[in-house]
Amino acid sequence: MSDDRRRTVRRVGLVILAVNLALVLAKGGVWGVTGSLAIGSEAVNSLADSVYSLVVVAGLYLTTQPPDFEHPHGHERIEPFVSLFVAVGVFAAGAAVLWNATMSVLNGTYGVEAGAAGVAVLLGTAGAKYGLYRYCLRVGEERHSPAIVAAALDNRNDILTAGAALVGVVGASVGAPVLDPIAAGVVSLGIFYTGYEIVRDNVNYLVGAAPPEELRREILERALAHPQVRGAHDVVAHYVGPEVDVSLHIEVEGDMTLFEAHNIESAVVQSIREMPEVDDVFVHVDPKELGEWKENAEAKRLIGTAIARERGNVPRERRSDGDRAKDSDGTGGEDSDTADDDSSGGARDVDNDKQ
Repeated sequence: MSDDRRRTVRRVGLVILAVNLALVLAKGGVWGVTGSLAIGSEAVNSLADSVYSLVVVAGLYLTTQPPDFEHPHGHERIEPFVSLFVAVGVFAAGAAVLWNATMSVLNGTYGVEAGAAGVAVLLGTAGAKYGLYRYCLRVGEERHSPAIVAAALDNRNDILTAGAALVGVVGASVGAPVLDPIAAGVVSLGIFYTGYEIVRDNVNYLVGAAPPEELRREILERALAHPQVRGAHDVVAHYVGPEVDVSLHIEVEGDMTLFEAHNIESAVVQSIREMPEVDDVFVHVDPKELGEWKENAEAKRLIGTAIARERGNVPRERRSDGDRAKDSDGTGGEDSDTADDDSSGGARDVDNDKQ
């Protein structure tokens, strides 16, 4: 993890904590003056946010520690667990909102007017949470931090809860106080769904799920972009925490020296490792003469469209040595036989029918 990412992630955690503490003080003050159920529920919600924000700050501090002997790849893999803790807080908040709404209807304890102060603090809450949501989402996506993305989704929830509380406050002032618990009950369903989103995404990080297809395609394209790589197979990419580990076999001509093969392997590793989502890359080099070039349906499916898009179905890095010789001596592009051979949109190249 770079020092810049480390500083940014820690700063976001402290900003989240500071904003939540400020909202606790503001809502608590209004609640103490008015006694409004809607404002009181919001104060409790912000207090809960502050408590788990402390856990998030501590978790982000751990995840940004540099690698050590026991954790040679760093500590980023702790982040999904921090995110799941946020999800627990989200589910708890949803349950609390639903419980309070139900009990207020059953007991008839809704409808206390909060006045202009209540409206102001709720509008301020919605504005602050929207700014925090956009900030956390941007940084979380840029820095590939699932914990910060989870915090962003929780802040989006707080916008909804503040809106529900505002409906209740306004409803009480215009003679329709029952709008308060009704709106809160509806919002609780949205909160539960956000908790589900956080759990779903972070379970994928923990169980080693495959990354999105676009990322897998880019990995394969970067491997095939090397002019001496004839094909690739057994491409495996999976999450290890929030980052991706990659392993693949690249196919090369067998008459090169060990130094040449090593340089090709190093270049492919470096190219793939430059992707911000990727943590580590393992490349195995297969020479043609050992008969290890083989078809790979998944590689064909991922790269086929991209190859068909490039250079009239015959991308430079996948052409024959004879075609490269024509280009180098100025005689032009591929002959008709080569074009016919590759008219399938590059399928032969990825299928490794190169004999």
